[in-house]
Amino acid sequence: MCGIVGYIGKRQASAILVEGLSKLEYRGYDSAGVAIIDNNSIDVMKCKGRLANLEEKLKETPIEGTIGIGHTRWATHGEPSDLNSHPHSNEDGTISVVHNGIIENYIHLREWLTSKGYKFKSETDTEVIPHLVDYFYNGDLLDAVMKAVGKMEGSYAIGVICNSDPDKIVAVRKDSPMIVGLGENEFFIASDIPAVLNHTRDVYLLNDKEFVVLTKDGVKLFTEEKEEIRRDIYHVTWNADAAEKGGYEDFMLKEIHEQPKAIKDTMTSRIMPGKPITLDEIKITREELENINKIYVVACGTAYHAGIVGKYVIEKLSRIPVEVDIASEFRYRNPIIDKNTLMIVISQSGETADTLAALREAKNHGARVIAVTNVVGSSVSREADDVLYTWAGPEIAVASTKAYETQLVAMYIIALFFAENKKTLSKEELEDLKKEMLLLPEKAEECLKNKEIIQRYAAQTYTHKDMFFLGRGLDYAVAMEGSLKLKEISYIHSEAYAGGELKHGPIALIEKGTVVVALATQDELFEKMVSNVKEVTTRGAHVLGVTFEGNESIEKTVDSAIYLPRINPFFSPLLSVIPLQLFSYYVAVQKGCDVDKPRNLAKSVTVE
Repeated sequence: MCGIVGYIGKRQASAILVEGLSKLEYRGYDSAGVAIIDNNSIDVMKCKGRLANLEEKLKETPIEGTIGIGHTRWATHGEPSDLNSHPHSNEDGTISVVHNGIIENYIHLREWLTSKGYKFKSETDTEVIPHLVDYFYNGDLLDAVMKAVGKMEGSYAIGVICNSDPDKIVAVRKDSPMIVGLGENEFFIASDIPAVLNHTRDVYLLNDKEFVVLTKDGVKLFTEEKEEIRRDIYHVTWNADAAEKGGYEDFMLKEIHEQPKAIKDTMTSRIMPGKPITLDEIKITREELENINKIYVVACGTAYHAGIVGKYVIEKLSRIPVEVDIASEFRYRNPIIDKNTLMIVISQSGETADTLAALREAKNHGARVIAVTNVVGSSVSREADDVLYTWAGPEIAVASTKAYETQLVAMYIIALFFAENKKTLSKEELEDLKKEMLLLPEKAEECLKNKEIIQRYAAQTYTHKDMFFLGRGLDYAVAMEGSLKLKEISYIHSEAYAGGELKHGPIALIEKGTVVVALATQDELFEKMVSNVKEVTTRGAHVLGVTFEGNESIEKTVDSAIYLPRINPFFSPLLSVIPLQLFSYYVAVQKGCDVDKPRNLAKSVTVE
């Protein structure tokens, strides 16, 4: 979740570090800081709050130096404060460290180090690291970091500087992302590529337990046995301006409008009329599919909701049983997994700690794992047996929109691929579904034209403290995502329910003026959903209906209606979620919320 940037070169480090950290603000944070080597001493400046606070302090008291590390922290151990902010240093300030992740055995290490005479200032787990490095330091910073890491348990991406080794940055990763940027006579570390894109497109992607030493002369990678590694350079092909707002008021609004293109890009070369469906380099035979006794779809948050849609479509098309699990619960319930189990993990960042843990649990039991992710070279993509990338491009807003859409596309492609190979659908049925699917980009573009109607409805309802989302079948899965989006960015309490569940309890919460968003896109469930809506309008609820063009009869039941362009209802989740995203966005804007950086949330959740 936190952001790391490191720089070594000939330019002043402070401006480069702050600029790099600004490109990582989407990850979520509550404090920021830098540590810079100047004349063989380390100057540290850090403070609670936004990066702008740190910038202001650096203007008032500039720090000189061409080598440094920076960090934006999202609190896990110790409240957000100046003291708990990173970087953290040893007692005499000769070693400074930035760290993403959690050191699980930090209490034991803290007690052990205290017994050796070390004193601690903060409440963080991270502070044990500079003290450990200090304990092992004998003139070789890499050696000291390696020995310190050997004592640590948990997840980490770490950057270290030392005034006794003033021309060097040492970094290492385990279960938390880290890249190395390769510039001209200057080098970088960062927790994500956007931090270095203004300076270089060439990067190394570090694997778990790999160490890197940066000097002004170059970069060397090492294994934990201190053997040097040769690594291919990964060249970034997407543009730096893809991570800028492009004239939109917020990244979230920009990314909502990028969804038609993201849908099209994710289908490109995979879904083509008259040709077999392809999953890039993933090969699964009919025999292998026949031997699968169960599919687990495992994910967190928005990706979990994409997984629920995936369950519907995979079971419907390929007739393989599918179970959807929250990743943080999956491995703690002793799931039934064997060599005939297939797991599909979904993670936008590819670094989600709980999802990674579930992936590893499945592989330990012999299951095959397919990863659906947006980030090439991410941990999930490297550890899975197969990868299907979602071509959403960089997603900066914390609340996911286009990444969710492309995850849905990926699940539909997988379902169609399975059906084609198992022959559970005829060629004609498959071609009809493919033709409908290829219409989705232009249909999604049409959905964006409803934004003025949605904006007006948001302006009428944004003061409410509670809202409800209803749906049945695929609509229920989308209702869950709509409810989450509203909670994430507007801080309004919201719940999603299956329409048929109303009378089993939730209807007790409906009173005059209660806002309800009702989805009714499934033809076979339309009349039943209308009956559920009547149950809430009878009790005074104010209802916004979302349905297809041609279903104008819904206006007899709802107060306002949004109409989607007609498509096979099987694909409705890819369209119906768009007005829900826009509704959440405009409600949050009306309330004056920070849409791109909602409180307490982070883009990439790399801790359990």
